[in-house]
Amino acid sequence: MSATTVAADPAVCAPLPVLGRDVTVPLVTGGEVTYAALDYAASAPALQRVWDDVAAYAPYYGSVHRGAGYLSQLSTDLFENARKTVAEFLGCREGDQVVFTRSTTDSLNLLAAALPADCQVFVFETEHHASLLPWRDARVTYLDAPRTHDEAVHTLERALADRDPSPSSQLRSSRGGPTGPALVCVTGASNVTGELWPVRELAAAAHAHGARIVLDAAQLAPHHPVDVRELDVDWIAFSGHKLYAPFGSGVLAGRADWLQGAEPYLAGGGASRKVARRADGGVDVEWHDTAARHEAGSPNVIGAYSIASACKALDEAGFDALVARERQLIGTVRAGLAAVPQVRVLSLFGDDAPRVGVISFVVDGWNSSHFAAALSAEYGIGVRDGLFCAHPLVRTLLGGESDEPGECGAPEAAPGERSLNAIRVSFGAGTPDEHVERFVRAVKELVSDGARWNYRTEDGRCVPDTGVAETGVAETGAADNEAAGGADAVAA
Repeated sequence: MSATTVAADPAVCAPLPVLGRDVTVPLVTGGEVTYAALDYAASAPALQRVWDDVAAYAPYYGSVHRGAGYLSQLSTDLFENARKTVAEFLGCREGDQVVFTRSTTDSLNLLAAALPADCQVFVFETEHHASLLPWRDARVTYLDAPRTHDEAVHTLERALADRDPSPSSQLRSSRGGPTGPALVCVTGASNVTGELWPVRELAAAAHAHGARIVLDAAQLAPHHPVDVRELDVDWIAFSGHKLYAPFGSGVLAGRADWLQGAEPYLAGGGASRKVARRADGGVDVEWHDTAARHEAGSPNVIGAYSIASACKALDEAGFDALVARERQLIGTVRAGLAAVPQVRVLSLFGDDAPRVGVISFVVDGWNSSHFAAALSAEYGIGVRDGLFCAHPLVRTLLGGESDEPGECGAPEAAPGERSLNAIRVSFGAGTPDEHVERFVRAVKELVSDGARWNYRTEDGRCVPDTGVAETGVAETGAADNEAAGGADAVAA
């Protein structure tokens, strides 16, 4: 790739325009290039539609549920209408609640705080930490990573059938023993492999054994339609920043009873309906039984509105068309990676498994941090490297394979262990064809020719070595650096 190459019109072939589509970034080898944002699985760029809607509302911003003034009333209506829009987007049932939170992580921690007594939780080790860790104070059973959809369902069925008895429960299982409340937590699409999980089948298994199920839809909702009734799940959690609405808001939507029966997630104004001093000096509180029960404080009205705007934009664009185009992009990336023998794509369910635009891989002879740094510095491509907040899953997928310790950016390993990390490329409705084509070309060039720059470790990350100018490399340009560099020219 020439140091002065600039991408074609970045809006071409992207169904939904996003902010940053025309941003250019400098290349360490000289010149600038339009930035290729291929880290949607971490935070998707804001839709232009979302940004425009928020900008139009901003002058009218006011306190929600707090004032009689015109702007407060307008903001309250906008906030509650956003709740209705999200409920429609998710196909919520009558009586379901939509609670606005900060993120998927916040949503699942809220639900964890609302679990009834003696509730047992079942979660696969393959989950993102947001859905793996909130249940640690409950009776939690971690399930091994399955290798097929059928294995996932059968693993869950066996675990539910053998679940621990609960003395406080009056329910009885098919085996005659007492059982208590149970919850299954599962992702809709893996944030590591992009593979779709058999959510409907897992929901059926959960309900057959008297359990409920919550769907982590953080990676699914931006790519596929998500319907509470069709999937037959009890709750859905997702984040605005994955759904092209990065304004610090998330959603927990689903059945109201456990939420109504729990103490408020946060105690404070908005969650309380009535507060009174007692004669003994204490305070009596009557909490709301609506979604407000778990939305104490001043609501993030802009975050909620941005999510609603994104939901409308995705619905109007049509998921059929969005899914079809994304499959084309997935095919381009997978075919390009398959053409490089040194690349291994990570997968639980195999090459034929349906997936969204999230693909992780490792490259023989490269530490993943070094490879990702070269993609950024030399090609203007932003990807993610590491364990992706899904450490058990990535370690399972990598098995005995690892990056060599001591390479540029290699994470420190515990005694007796080797460094493990991978590279993740992710994209969506705002991604132009040119971005994925540039990525495929860059992978091939880096593997065949090596890096054209020297890199060093700084604060645990691999970064271009700006000090190479002392050796004359930066002054003489990229050609000399390529001759002196390559994949082995790494300053650890």
